[in-house]
Amino acid sequence: MPKIKTHSGSKKRFKITGSGKVLHERANKRHLLEGKSSRRTRRLTGTKELVKADARKVERLLGKR
Repeated sequence: MPKIKTHSGSKKRFKITGSGKVLHERANKRHLLEGKSSRRTRRLTGTKELVKADARKVERLLGKR
């Protein structure tokens, strides 16, 4: 049987932790930052856990389930 390939776009965007949570970076923090408030850009910093419904899909794309 052939092996299942990992989805290349997904492996660049998501990370699975040791406990199985799926993490992602928030959108809207790449460019045009001068127009966004400091409060908003601070809120967008860091990683966040993905919603469970979406996490199932991402796990499948990464070949974890």
